[in-house]
Amino acid sequence: QVQLEESGGGLVQAGGSLRLSCVASGGTFSRYTMGWFRQAPEKERKALVATFTSGGRTNYADSAKGRFTISRDNAKNTLYLQMNNLKPEDTAVYYCNAATASFDNYWGQGTQVTVSS
Repeated sequence: QVQLEESGGGLVQAGGSLRLSCVASGGTFSRYTMGWFRQAPEKERKALVATFTSGGRTNYADSAKGRFTISRDNAKNTLYLQMNNLKPEDTAVYYCNAATASFDNYWGQGTQVTVSS
């Protein structure tokens, strides 16, 4: 069982920045495809970005391109999401995700990001 714990959320004014962190335990971090998702109130959970174990590939959703940056530190078992130029529509619960080669999928508890006007 992979355990994930997000942190770094909070309240920020529009145009501000936040850096989210996700610490993984219970598995081999470097073997997992890691990503960030978010879920706004009364909306479906949507993918933002993922970084892959093979080739160092990174894919961003349109909503994240140009403002958000994903990174990972395998030595620290930690995934990051740097969020700049935040907008009120970015308000959501942000989730860390780990996907394994055996089709297992793991989620953290989420961290709340609130962007005020």
